[in-house]
Amino acid sequence: MDSPETYKPAFTEPPGTNLAGIPIQGLVLPSPYVSYGLPYQVSCARHVKDTFNASKVYIIASGSLARNTDRLDRLVEALGKDAVVGIRRGITPHTPWSEILSITQECQLWSRLCGDPRSGECHGRSQTRRIEPAQLARYSVESNDIPANVRAPTVPLINIPTSLSGGEYFSLAGGTDDSTHHKQGFLHSGMGSKLIILDPELCTLTPEYHWLSTGVRSIDHCVEALCCLTATPASDERAERGLKLLVPNLLRCKADPSNVKARHECQMAVNLAMWNVRAGIPMGGSHAIGHQLGPLGVPHGVTSCIMCPAVMKYNIQHGSGTPEIEARQSKVRDILWSEEEVAKTLRAAGLSPESSDLGDLLDVIIRALGLPRTLSELKIAKDLLPALSRRALDDFWAPTNPVPLLKSEQVQEILEAVA
Repeated sequence: MDSPETYKPAFTEPPGTNLAGIPIQGLVLPSPYVSYGLPYQVSCARHVKDTFNASKVYIIASGSLARNTDRLDRLVEALGKDAVVGIRRGITPHTPWSEILSITQECQLWSRLCGDPRSGECHGRSQTRRIEPAQLARYSVESNDIPANVRAPTVPLINIPTSLSGGEYFSLAGGTDDSTHHKQGFLHSGMGSKLIILDPELCTLTPEYHWLSTGVRSIDHCVEALCCLTATPASDERAERGLKLLVPNLLRCKADPSNVKARHECQMAVNLAMWNVRAGIPMGGSHAIGHQLGPLGVPHGVTSCIMCPAVMKYNIQHGSGTPEIEARQSKVRDILWSEEEVAKTLRAAGLSPESSDLGDLLDVIIRALGLPRTLSELKIAKDLLPALSRRALDDFWAPTNPVPLLKSEQVQEILEAVA
């Protein structure tokens, strides 16, 4: 009998030459595999044993899932309690280095203990060298002293996502220095997930606000890819498919949180959305400005709720000298109006295809999902806008906006429109 599982590479093409502003010449970044069709615990136990030939597992679990549900217990039971050598229940947002190093220390200690069955705990501790933050900093993409010949990781990483932001498809990792609160990226050969397990039933436990807002993050990936002036026919095709899956199915999730089929379709769309980011299609102002809202405590999905419609309106207003900007936004409008579920929502809000721009459509969709649309809703004070505007100019995607963002006054105009 055939297995109900689908197991395949997430991507069938190599990554582009630039990954979120970082040149990747010389790096080997293989595609992760994706699995769906089986309960997450069944799939994970199968692949730990049969795909990775692993006998020990360290689990980093969602804090809320671990505290409020039995889903972590189900995973431990499927893997076998003796196979689970450690569990970390929850990670602080933006991943502080202290927590990264604490987990590394636990895994390093376990690997030394298991590497020599004759050794006791005291011997294991005496042989374990603590990693300091300065050592970790040397490996970041900002370092001028990255060690030569960094070895690829040998411990496979399995992700079981319960949101729609898509980070599990990305080889680039990020962590925040506790002492400076500066977030840095890390990218080396072999990094990233080896397997992504999708289980839409598990995602029915994700808080609605988090599920829907991270879905808007993926909408943002699709919209900015379709509006990119250096997009390709292949990237357009993937972004269009992703958008057609995401928007109507997010609306269905809002109407019926138990709709497992809609959640599955949203997960399929995330793969398509992240394909373009991995291929090196530049994002624009929504991502560039949103990256600076993140350190103020605004989740990435929520930054897209605020910034994506505002940036689309800014680009139309200031891009009259570039006809392709209007042509590309018109294409996205047509895609949204072509979906019956979406068109019904837009008409209910009083919009029509003849009189509404892309920013209007996105505004209505995001409001229909019950998500915020202004900075004031997030308690972001207006006196922070000048500094936000200046910092956004340093983002690698500010100049790739269809109307390049080169002056802080441009960014401030966008921010003030949603203040």
